[in-house]
Amino acid sequence: MTSRPPRQRARAARQGVLRLIGPLVEAAVTGVPDPARPRTGRLNARVPHFLGVLPFRTVDLVLLADLALTFLLFQTGFVRFKELAAETHSPMDVQGLAFAAAAFSLPLALRHRWPLAAWRSAALLMPLGTDISRQFLGIPYTSAAAVMFILVVYSVAVRCDRRITLGVWIISVLGALTIHSDSLAVVTVVLTVTVLFGHNVRARRLALGRLAQEERRSRQALDGQAVLEERARIARELHDVVAHHMSVIAIQAEAVPLQAAGDAARLEEGLGQIRTLSLTAMNEMRRVLGVLRDGDENGDTAPQPGLGRLEELVGTARSAGLTVTLRLGGDLTGLPTAVSLSAYRIAQESLSNAMRHAPGSTVSITIVRSGAELRVQVTNTAGHRSPDRPGPAGHGLIGMRERVSMLGGSLWIGPVGNGFAVTAILPIMENA
Repeated sequence: MTSRPPRQRARAARQGVLRLIGPLVEAAVTGVPDPARPRTGRLNARVPHFLGVLPFRTVDLVLLADLALTFLLFQTGFVRFKELAAETHSPMDVQGLAFAAAAFSLPLALRHRWPLAAWRSAALLMPLGTDISRQFLGIPYTSAAAVMFILVVYSVAVRCDRRITLGVWIISVLGALTIHSDSLAVVTVVLTVTVLFGHNVRARRLALGRLAQEERRSRQALDGQAVLEERARIARELHDVVAHHMSVIAIQAEAVPLQAAGDAARLEEGLGQIRTLSLTAMNEMRRVLGVLRDGDENGDTAPQPGLGRLEELVGTARSAGLTVTLRLGGDLTGLPTAVSLSAYRIAQESLSNAMRHAPGSTVSITIVRSGAELRVQVTNTAGHRSPDRPGPAGHGLIGMRERVSMLGGSLWIGPVGNGFAVTAILPIMENA
């Protein structure tokens, strides 16, 4: 086995040292905690009206509790040190006693806003305060110091990255070793439990935050999908309206002058039919575009077409030169709106295709309800295509498939003999 070159070994050694001291440097100098989480309504109290002169309207109850606990720890520690100083006739002045009490309490007031600064100040002040504590109590740590340091370390674990938290734990354990080695085991266990508990709280909060973010993204995706589905529905409606009515108008505009043969009365009657068809198409387009422009609240509330308007649809097709026969079977009353609309649109698109591709053909429309199914069948003969009238391909057949698929039905489209047939089976569901 070949050894690595000296330069690579030196680089690997430097990287190892940096990995070891990196958490310590971040904890002591460069680390930055996460922003404080916003408090819930229960942890924010409104300022009473008679204190309206204050520059703030709400009070953070957690911060208020920290300040109260800081004052309590300082006051009890200072009073205890004064009593012991008086009993032992110690020459320690009041300033020194106050400093010791502050070292074991004041960092607690910083833990909400600046958790790392609170821990750094505690790590610097604790060794100084323990000298006074040993002199009067014979022990390096007071109960106030333990409470303050545990809360400060917990705040660091909750608000800081695990590298920083690891550095805080290492420095705190090393500090305990230098201050009082006999209590190292107890301090290490307490700090470890505190750090692990705070880290678990942080991990849970981050997971909940990610979950909330994913839920927001899911809602946005669902909203976007709903918008696309609504646009597709409106596009289908516009295609059905334009394709049918415009086809009839175009055929009528070409056929009326030929049928009138100079007769002014017949010409006027034919133009009147074209005008009626044009107004009908404009009204339906206005309704659909109104929904697209204004939304459901301000749009036209006219009902959607259904099987009740089949006779009107057949009459329009007949006026365009088609020979149409209509046969209905079963009870067609009380059909769900989506089923009735889809059956109407399928018949309408089939008639439009017959007008464009087989003008003058014979069309048979059969709509029969059998149990929980509605069968729609439209067939047409070859008709007679004008040499100069190409049959443009459109999106009507795609729209039919989408409508039938949306209802969970089946659709067959294709040539039959010398003609063409469309057969759809639509399930009848109450929530359709």
